[in-house]
Amino acid sequence: MELYDAIKIRRSVRQYRDNPVPDDALKNILEAARMAPSAENSQDYKFVVVKDAATKKALAGAAEQRFIAEAPVIIAGVSLKPGYLMDNEVPAYAVDLAIAFDHITLAAVQEDLGTCWIGAFNQDKAKRILKIPDKYKIVALMPLGTPYDEPGVKARKKINELVCNEFFSEKNE
Repeated sequence: MELYDAIKIRRSVRQYRDNPVPDDALKNILEAARMAPSAENSQDYKFVVVKDAATKKALAGAAEQRFIAEAPVIIAGVSLKPGYLMDNEVPAYAVDLAIAFDHITLAAVQEDLGTCWIGAFNQDKAKRILKIPDKYKIVALMPLGTPYDEPGVKARKKINELVCNEFFSEKNE
């Protein structure tokens, strides 16, 4: 599968089959995350891979999204330097882990697996569940598994609604 095809067919999956994620597939997906670029190439993050049913259920409770526990795997992306701002005043951890998680989503498609980016969760509860020290921050949770069915076509804005030429404009070109 070509990269552009993976980008076009990637969907947020909210129903998973109960078959396990093959070890080789998980290894490939995590390797894709490892290869992601990061600010100063520092890779100031960790990925917590969760397979235990009770832990997944607890994380689903912290997110108030039960479907998360149905996935055979949940990956938590943890920033080790949540206070680091790039020169442009944007937190590096948010950008770095967004890139890494995007690599995960596309690698999952290559492995015929689905994901869903979860940003809505209680930080303190999730950190307690995963035994993450207070000084770190969970950026996202990502369930991973075989989609229960084929998700529908995703709606996207037209390119002229998103792209400005030369200078910013609130109007669509």
